[in-house]
Amino acid sequence: MSIPELIREKLASLTPERLDIADDSALHAGHAGAAAGGGHYKVSIVSPLFRDQSAIARHQMVYAALGELMQQQIHALSLEAYTPEEFSLSPR
Repeated sequence: MSIPELIREKLASLTPERLDIADDSALHAGHAGAAAGGGHYKVSIVSPLFRDQSAIARHQMVYAALGELMQQQIHALSLEAYTPEEFSLSPR
């Protein structure tokens, strides 16, 4: 299973209404983290579980869901975490 597929599987616990995952690892070729095998990923997630949660709490929820992936397979994670209401109002 690919890392993006593993990310999707792990984040299913947050009941996302929308989940976009981009593998930006190729943009960081030669970077020390990439050389060690960790990838660079961009995740945009929309979940009702983020209601009444601060940005820090939302990120902590995502990191907890990803668990051990954050230790080796993911070197860098760019994260956008929205409630459904916030996402419906955000310009795209």
